[in-house]
Amino acid sequence: MKRLYIEVMTSRDALRQFARAWKSASKNKSTEATIGVESISALTALLSPKRLELLRHVAQHPGLSVRALSIALGRDYKNVHTDVCELESRYLLERDQAGRVQAPYDELVIRATLRDAA
Repeated sequence: MKRLYIEVMTSRDALRQFARAWKSASKNKSTEATIGVESISALTALLSPKRLELLRHVAQHPGLSVRALSIALGRDYKNVHTDVCELESRYLLERDQAGRVQAPYDELVIRATLRDAA
């Protein structure tokens, strides 16, 4: 099962995470795929209920066009297109050469620390 970790983190923590991943990759070690967001509000904007519904639908029905997705979800084409573009820019969705949409991950794991480390 391919997992993607989405974590609320500071810019400093994101740089540390990137450095660790870079070192692991240079040693041919696998690392967990992680996307950092700067706040819980940014997380909820990225993964709104409509976008989560879209991600789930694509994971269960890969290879649909944006138009087919908008019809299946009963949503406006422009809004679905905007969501697909945003999710694609954050590596949560992918499109093939024909523009068909796929979800590269089977599971999202969300981490949001509520307290600063002591």
